[in-house]
Amino acid sequence: MIILMICSLIVPNVSYAYGWGYKKGSNNQPPEVGKYGEILEQHGGYYFDPSGEKNIYLTFDNGYEAGYTEGILDVLQEEEVPATFFVTGHYVRSAPEIIKRIVDDGHLLGNHSYHHPDFTGLTKEKFKQELSDLDRAVEKLTGIEKLHYLRPPRGVFNEETIKWGNELGYIHMFWSLAFVDWHSDQKKGWESAYQQVVDQLHPGAIILLHTVNEDNAQALTHLIKEFKQQGYTFKSLDDLVFEDILLDPLGKL
Repeated sequence: MIILMICSLIVPNVSYAYGWGYKKGSNNQPPEVGKYGEILEQHGGYYFDPSGEKNIYLTFDNGYEAGYTEGILDVLQEEEVPATFFVTGHYVRSAPEIIKRIVDDGHLLGNHSYHHPDFTGLTKEKFKQELSDLDRAVEKLTGIEKLHYLRPPRGVFNEETIKWGNELGYIHMFWSLAFVDWHSDQKKGWESAYQQVVDQLHPGAIILLHTVNEDNAQALTHLIKEFKQQGYTFKSLDDLVFEDILLDPLGKL
C-alpha cells in the first residue's frame, strides 16, 4: 500500500493522504487492505461485500470517452448485468448522450468529482463544490438531483474527506479488484485483461474497470459469461447498501 504525505504548511487542515491500495488475495479471498478497512469500518464506506455470497458489483470510471462505452453498454444490456459508472465533469460535458443512455439502461451514476482533483488538498468548501457541481451537471441531463456514491479521484483520501462525504450524504465506494488499465494506448489483448480480473476474483468483489481501455471492452463479454458459469450473481451497488442498512439499521451509513 502506498501512503502519500502532504505538507501541512500547504494545506493547513489536512496533513496526510492515503492512496487506496491493498495486497491481492489468493484462492478466491478478498484482498488485505490493512488500516484502510478499519477507517472505512469506523467512518463508513465500502470496498467489497463482506456477506460471503457469490455477488459481483461492476463499476467503471469514466474520465473521458475513448469510443468504447457504448459497446460496454451493449454487452451489459445483452447480458442483463447492472453496473455503476463514476463520471467526471469533463465526461458529462463531452458525452451527454452516453450519460443519458447509462441512466435509460437502468445503470447507476456515481460522483467522481467535477475536475478530478486530489480531495485531500481541498478545503471543505471546495470539496463540497466539486461534488455539487458534478451533481448539478448530471441533473441538467437526467433530472437526477443527487448521486449517492462517491469515488475519490485516483483513490486518494483521508479520514477527513470521508467524514466530509458522509456529512454531505455520499457513500464512499472503493474497490477490491482492479489492475493497471487506464492507459488507452497500451493494448495487450483482451485475454490479458480477462486473466487479470479472473485471477483476483472473490465473492463480494467490487470490480473497477476503466472504459478507455479497448482490452476491457473486448474482455467484458467473456468475463460476464465466466462469472455466471462459476455461479456468481451480478448486483447493483444499491443492493449492497440497502441490504446492509436492513441488516444494521442503526449503523453509520
